[in-house]
Amino acid sequence: MSTEYPRTCVSPRGFTFFIHQPAYTVRNLRVNEAVRPLGVDENGRTVDNRVNFPAGDVRVDEAAAVYEIPNPLPFRGATYISADWAARHVDDPAATIGLAPPPAASMHDFLTAAAPGADAQQRRELFARLPEPVLLALAATSTDPRDLTAIAEHCCRLVHDEKGRPVGFLFRPGADGRPRPEISHHMLFEVVVNNPHLPDDYKEVMVLRPGAQGGSEIVGEIPTGDTHVFEYLRRNSYIPWGHYAANMANDAIRYDVAGLSAADISGLRHLYYQRTFVRLAAAAGIDIPAGAPLTPAQLEDLRLAVTEALDNGWQPPFAATLWGWNYGFDCAASAYRLHASHQMIHQQFALLPAKAEGDTRPGFAPYGCGDLVAEVVRAYADRHGSDFFDDYLAAIRANRRLDGRTDLDADLVIHEDQHVILFVPKAQTSQWELQLMPVAPVGHILEADTATRAALDRAMRVALRTLRALGARMITSIEFPKRLVGGPDGQRLLYSFLPKLPYAPGAFSEAEHRWINSHFPEDFARACRAHLAGD
Repeated sequence: MSTEYPRTCVSPRGFTFFIHQPAYTVRNLRVNEAVRPLGVDENGRTVDNRVNFPAGDVRVDEAAAVYEIPNPLPFRGATYISADWAARHVDDPAATIGLAPPPAASMHDFLTAAAPGADAQQRRELFARLPEPVLLALAATSTDPRDLTAIAEHCCRLVHDEKGRPVGFLFRPGADGRPRPEISHHMLFEVVVNNPHLPDDYKEVMVLRPGAQGGSEIVGEIPTGDTHVFEYLRRNSYIPWGHYAANMANDAIRYDVAGLSAADISGLRHLYYQRTFVRLAAAAGIDIPAGAPLTPAQLEDLRLAVTEALDNGWQPPFAATLWGWNYGFDCAASAYRLHASHQMIHQQFALLPAKAEGDTRPGFAPYGCGDLVAEVVRAYADRHGSDFFDDYLAAIRANRRLDGRTDLDADLVIHEDQHVILFVPKAQTSQWELQLMPVAPVGHILEADTATRAALDRAMRVALRTLRALGARMITSIEFPKRLVGGPDGQRLLYSFLPKLPYAPGAFSEAEHRWINSHFPEDFARACRAHLAGD
């Protein structure tokens, strides 16, 4: 057994963490003073900066306590919480944790008030003369469809019907001779089509209609009632062997998870399960049922057939699954893209190759993020002689508050059923991170039966809708799966939901995997339960 402890807050006796109680003296090495007035108070007396220039050494006797919580997964670093900051949310987290909705914004209303004699055409011409940073800011933040249609008409050439509604692009030959839509401002185009307030007929023509974004083939579909999902093949992918994207279709527009139905999330996830099982079945020589989409019963039969082949020693050409979801889009006026690159609700998935040309050392294989979890599971078992995920689940259920208070709720769980648990991790890498995992040792989607997959889908929707109810507008979701072959016993499928917050963009601390938080995880769980967005 190793003498070193894996650097994780999980242990057989529950969560562990550090408490820093700083007290120190700073030698004053300053030579000069630069005392200057800063202004005046309400009585006209000067306020200056004298406090910034102490006469001697500085003694800090009682700095605020800082909690340092090693992440459950050591490769994700540690979270730091100032007791002073977190105390602001203790009494009423539901009221103090959240983001206000963005304010309404309309350049047309401003121009109407500033130049009441201008007609619609004159206002549109004024739009065309606005500086590009202003147009980018409007494209991202305006809530007025008139602003957004003016920007849309400014950044690309559209064809209209007799009523003036857009019906398609004006195409011109590209460098390769193929017809290309005439888009004069690509960044502005991308930003405006991602604004949910752009009228749906513009969205449909500019970006949602199959083919509007290029020639990616549609190779799967879920057409069920109000739910309609397309599966696109991204053949020239940064992921070797291609990846797939499940996109809500142009006749089922979903820009906000607040409107994402249970059938929508089931359709998106069904395409992920179906593509994975079909690809593996084809590689194993297993017959694939005719017709599409596969029914839940057919999907389960196919899963069991592939699982049986694996149990019998079949070595698949793929090592692991890959699944991810970028929800939301934003772009600064400086043209810095702040999240994602795609409008609407969509998810991406692939299978990772088991081997590739190059280094052939035993155990050296192409990267999969679940392998990092596998290393933790093995190191933890070596040190403690117990299962990491069993202990993680036990620690969640027996959690005690970081601040030691017993008069406040310590529960980290947001949603739980007999198959899955959705919870706040003790050390959040995003200030609002949630995690989801099966309660049984299910390591990847091939080990998840029909009921478990359905439970994962439901909980995923609860997670995203709850975060959205708190005000999150950009959320990255990732899957940490066990390898299809050779993963450690006990490794569980884990999903992480990572909102981006406007006041926590990520800087040197985050680059070092030092995650700064302003609330106790228990209080964030309380806020989530208060805003629980179920049906």
